[in-house]
Amino acid sequence: MERTALYRMREWKERPRRKPLLLTGVRQCGKTWLLQEFGRQDFERTLLFNFEREPALADIFRYDLDPARILRELGMYKDGKPIDTERTLIVFDEIQHCSEAVTSLKYFCESSMNLYLACAGSLLGVELKRKGVSFPVGKVERLQMYPLDFYEFVTALNGEKYLATIKSYDRFRELPTHVTEPMLRYLKLYFIVGGMPAAVQTYVDSGEMAAVDKVLDDIIEDFRDDFAHHAEPKDIMRIGWIWDSIPKQLAKENNKFVFSHVRQGSRARDLEDSLQWLCDAGLAYRLEKVTAPQIPLSACADATSFKTYLHDVGILRRCAGVSYHSFLSEPNGFAAFKGAFTENYCMTELRALGIAPYYWNSDARAEVDFIFQDDRLGIVPLEAKSADNTKAKSFALFCRQYKPVVGFKVSTKNVGDNQKEATHEISLPLYALWRLKDYIDQE
Repeated sequence: MERTALYRMREWKERPRRKPLLLTGVRQCGKTWLLQEFGRQDFERTLLFNFEREPALADIFRYDLDPARILRELGMYKDGKPIDTERTLIVFDEIQHCSEAVTSLKYFCESSMNLYLACAGSLLGVELKRKGVSFPVGKVERLQMYPLDFYEFVTALNGEKYLATIKSYDRFRELPTHVTEPMLRYLKLYFIVGGMPAAVQTYVDSGEMAAVDKVLDDIIEDFRDDFAHHAEPKDIMRIGWIWDSIPKQLAKENNKFVFSHVRQGSRARDLEDSLQWLCDAGLAYRLEKVTAPQIPLSACADATSFKTYLHDVGILRRCAGVSYHSFLSEPNGFAAFKGAFTENYCMTELRALGIAPYYWNSDARAEVDFIFQDDRLGIVPLEAKSADNTKAKSFALFCRQYKPVVGFKVSTKNVGDNQKEATHEISLPLYALWRLKDYIDQE
């Protein structure tokens, strides 16, 4: 599978003075595979040290944190000879299982070795917090990984020619039917399969939705096992309650997350840590409310009022108990849930683009699904629709009141633009949301 993170890894490799590279992300999103693929394509040799499978490795780091000694002993441990640091990618995998290895990254950064040292960790934030380990801030280059985004998904399904056509067209030229129809089919498939690599590979290999569902169910069970193995005993059950509640609360017309809806009699103060655990693990995202948007948005966000999304639409579908037949046939009554999936899809795509969104709500009278800030253009609103009806009173109200330079309506409608007073309104298809930054850069 082609992963766009590989290009950033190659940029890291070419830097004359590089820090250790740390890949973080939810379990099973492809971190280890990508590091091995990076080593295979770009280095003569890859040495992978897995701290989960090889607990004896921790002894090498517990003696002291001298980089030269650690490197020498790692070479002896692996095959009894020195490591050729100029031609070898050194990988510390599942680094969260060795606190001393995490701390050692500071000293590898400060040494003059300039190694090709890359690390990966799942549940890293959770484990470091649980063990009270301080993170070597400023001493590593972090690369956040996610499940396959929609662009990567279409590439995995051999749809590159459609992506290339979208890239080649002028940004406001309507896309032809021979592109829009297959891209809408890919979008429907993505809502069913999601972006977890194992699920995508299963669909590529078999084309069977039932097999995809089995893989997704297994992944969800693995996540539940993580609750039991990596959370504090008092939080395990509460994390499960919140995990089960997120799809239900997304399906409501007012999909603001309410702690009292998680469990009868439950209170925010009893559940906040459990929700934060899911966010730290990369399994859930919080979208906080802004009522009076100003730059920076983080300063005016209301942390007590938020929506919560899952990290992957395929996982969301299985957790919600929605059959793939519902997406293929779209029966009556499915429209409300499809809106929730569309919002969740937009949230994951924005996160994959490196955008930190919020939502705007004006005293419950009007609401815009997403707003975010751009260094050059200021605050940008984005309204998400699951069909081709892009009428949005709240979006229009926001634009009249705050006069953003540009705003986006994302739907199944074709590309288009319209200048409304001070705001350039752009219609962007859901299947082209990956081009969002291109549109922003050209404003």
